[in-house]
Order: sequence, then structure tokens, then C-alpha cells
Amino acid sequence: MRRVFDLAAHGRGWVNPNPLVGAILVKDRKLISEGFHQRYGGPHAEAIVLEKAGPEAHGADLYVNVEPCVNHPGKHTPPCADQIIQSGVRRVFVAMRDPDVHVNGRGIAQLRAAGIDVQESILEAEAGKLNEISLKYKTTGKPFVLLKMAMSADGKIATRTGYSKYISSPDSLRYVHELRDRYAVVLVGIGTVLADDPQLNTRLDRPGHDPVRVILDAHGRLPLEAKLLQLKSSAKTILATTDALFQAKEEALSRLGVEIWKLPTVTDTSPVGARHASPLPMRQIDLHALVDRLSKAGLDSLLVEGGSRVAASFLQAKLIDKITFVIAPILIGGQTAPSPIGGPGIEKIEDAFRLQEVSLRALDQDIVYEAYLDYTDPEECT
Repeated sequence: MRRVFDLAAHGRGWVNPNPLVGAILVKDRKLISEGFHQRYGGPHAEAIVLEKAGPEAHGADLYVNVEPCVNHPGKHTPPCADQIIQSGVRRVFVAMRDPDVHVNGRGIAQLRAAGIDVQESILEAEAGKLNEISLKYKTTGKPFVLLKMAMSADGKIATRTGYSKYISSPDSLRYVHELRDRYAVVLVGIGTVLADDPQLNTRLDRPGHDPVRVILDAHGRLPLEAKLLQLKSSAKTILATTDALFQAKEEALSRLGVEIWKLPTVTDTSPVGARHASPLPMRQIDLHALVDRLSKAGLDSLLVEGGSRVAASFLQAKLIDKITFVIAPILIGGQTAPSPIGGPGIEKIEDAFRLQEVSLRALDQDIVYEAYLDYTDPEECT
């Protein structure tokens, strides 16, 4: 099954909003065929391995990480459950059920009704992690949101002058591009664009997928000469802004191919994490409205790359599902050097946001710290 997971991962960035799916056919303890879902709208993993195997599929065992699909409204590919039954496969081993409301057990039930032995929940937790993006999108209709930040060992994302290139190692920078390849959308605030002039595309030593680029810019300060507006990329650039955008600037950006999303604003009334609001005379783009718009556009995942104010806003809105902090073995120092989470911050430790399922791994000399947000109020659990 772990080999199936490895195969499925090859579809990252190309199959959204479908899940990552791999499949293997085994007969008489010998590998017959293997494959993975390669591109949205293309053949599913089960169909690929069955076609490769041909008549050899009869009497074989099929291993697949997500429950085979069934026929349902809006489906554009032949249902895998039907193809498995027709192939004469003897047994099917499934890691997890498909949470899609149109499937969710129906594929397994259809196989069993046809006399096929189905074993399920094999390495189910690992399977869920592999498809955490698809799981959230299918069960809630909302994109999975990852906050990625690079920082020094003393928790700084730039020097006191704002210089930040490059805190992390070349291996870590390559990892960032792998994340961009995996996620449907990458987002930064206008401050990051003005300071770093990023391209926000995917640059790997293999064919990659460019994410949709979203710039959070309430007042339309995005420079017309910004690098991300000069790219030759199949992915579009979206300016998430407000009615404060001047018409002339809107027209100029539109001529450059930028899609303009004018979104409502909200008043930021409380420090990050505080339970008791205190007035702050600031209006910002309604991030919930932005995430809803991304969801309606069929975009299942969002990679938030910064800066610190944007990170604080997403955290305050409780929109972050997971964090990935790349910690470099350097010390920057300085009271005015920015930290990963900006804003006024919390007043008491008990107001802090909690992390769970924490993991650490080395990447060259850097440390990758990953965790999931736990928005449960501790007082509600007592």
C-alpha cells in the first residue's frame, strides 16, 4: 500500500480537485501493473492499471489508496467500480473511503455486491494525510490552507531593513517550489511584492505546475512592472482588492491579464488570538470572502507565503489548516526585525493558538517544522 501512496503522489498539482490516487495489480505474488491518476479529466489509476494488465487482471488483487468511484451526476470518466468488476479482479484492498457525497462507500458496496472480496481501512491515517487537501475540500467545500514561512533560528523572517533573500538553504527553496507545484493557489500580500518582487511560479528541474497567483492588495499598489505580471505562465494572476482600486489602475492591470476581484472589507477589531476585542481603526479585505471565492472557482488549496501581517490576518480569521516553518541555522536579531506572525499579538499565553500533530525533519542544514492548527478553545473542553 505504501508503494501505492508513492505512485499517487506523482499526481500532485495536476489532478486537483480530484484526490491523489495510485493503484497496483498483483497476481500470484507478482506485480502485473501499476499506475496513478496523472491529470484532472484523464483516466483514473484503476483504469490505467487494468488497461496495462489486459486479460492478466482476471483473478488478480488490486491495491488502491482511495475507494473506486461509481457513476454519479457530473462524472466525466467511466466509473472505476464497473471496470474492476468487468475485469474479473478477485480482491480489492482499499486504504480509505472516498468522502465525496456521491461515493462514500458506494464503490465498495458495488464491488462486494458483485462478489469481489474488499478489504478496507489499510493504513487509513497515512492515506488521509496524503489526501488532506482533497479530504477538506470534499467534506467542507473550502480550500485547504497552508501557511509557509522561512525564518532564522531566533524567529526572524527578515532583517530590520526588510532584507530576506535568502534565509533558507537551496534545498529548502526547492521544497518551496515543490509546494507551489502541489497547491492550486499561492498568495502573498502587497508588502511582499513591493519588498521582494517575487515571481510566484514553480521552478523545478522537472515539468511543474504553476499555481494561480493571488496578491492581497486592498488599495491597488501592485506595480505594473512587477515580475509576476511579466511571466509566460498558463496560470492566471488575481488581484484581491477593494473598491479603493482606481479605475485607471484597474484598466491597466486588466490589459496585462490580471483578473480583478473586488472583495468586501471587515474591521479588524481584536489582536491575534485575543478573546476580548479591543478597537483597532483598520479595515482589511474579508479573507473569508476571498476563500469562498476561491472555492467557487474550484480551487481546492491555498499556499500562503507571507508576509507577517498576512499570516496574522489568516490566523486571526482561523483559516489556517497547517503550518510549515523552515528554520535556518542563522541568527538575525533586532527588536524591529519582523517575526513570522505580525499584528499586535496576544496578551496572555492562554489565548495562544494551539498546534497539534507536530513533526520535525531535517532539510540540508534547515529544520522543517510542520503542525496542524487546533482551534478548539481549551476552556470548552474542561
